[in-house]
Amino acid sequence: MIFPVYFYLGSLRIHPHILFESIAYTVALRLLLRNVRKDIITPPQRTFIIVGGMLGAIVGTKALVLLQHIDLLGQNSQLFLLLLLQGKTVVGALLGAVIGVEITKKIIGVKHSTGDVFVYPLIIGTAIGRIGCFLTGLSDRTYGIATKLPWGVDFGDGILRHPTQLYEIIFLIILIIFIRLRSRYQYQEGDLFKFYLVCYLSFRFLIDFIKPDFHIFLGMSAIQIACLCCIVYYKSSIPEMFKLKS
Repeated sequence: MIFPVYFYLGSLRIHPHILFESIAYTVALRLLLRNVRKDIITPPQRTFIIVGGMLGAIVGTKALVLLQHIDLLGQNSQLFLLLLLQGKTVVGALLGAVIGVEITKKIIGVKHSTGDVFVYPLIIGTAIGRIGCFLTGLSDRTYGIATKLPWGVDFGDGILRHPTQLYEIIFLIILIIFIRLRSRYQYQEGDLFKFYLVCYLSFRFLIDFIKPDFHIFLGMSAIQIACLCCIVYYKSSIPEMFKLKS
């Protein structure tokens, strides 16, 4: 396999990242619009919350990309600027969206937990997007460190690496199964989103140890530190989230 793996529509060559990112956004939005029909808040309130979340996601993803690649600032300022303009991180977008939603809810006076409707769109959208990350290869910078395991992938530089994008897709499939099972039991409003958030960020905290990122503190990258901070923030809710009630 030669990376990037381009797709063709007639004479039009489509980059895999653009293709699968577009599919991911489209599918996630369709799922979200279907879910909000059962919402307990008003349509205008939901619109404000979605917009607040989107703005927060934009700020969060860029801020965390900047911190994640801060080591490039003194080495290659052009590459750093390119990453800042084009780079995105799911964790930054996710945490930024959470903050944006919470700020928006305080402004418009919504006290209900509103995250559950986002869970399936986020999981499915992320999984589809990671296909594009994998097919993009080295330029996406989401690959893992070198490995001698038989499923290591050469993304084009002659080095067999952990296909961490595929690991994440497998994890997300398992997570959505667990959440489907968890939703059959009694849970409080917002528990599914917290369950998803803690599980996903825990996975990212662990998997990023096998990514060749710049580690800014105690062997951890900026993304791992962000994940850890959020997990600690929700630590008091974790036992309740995983407790099954009939």
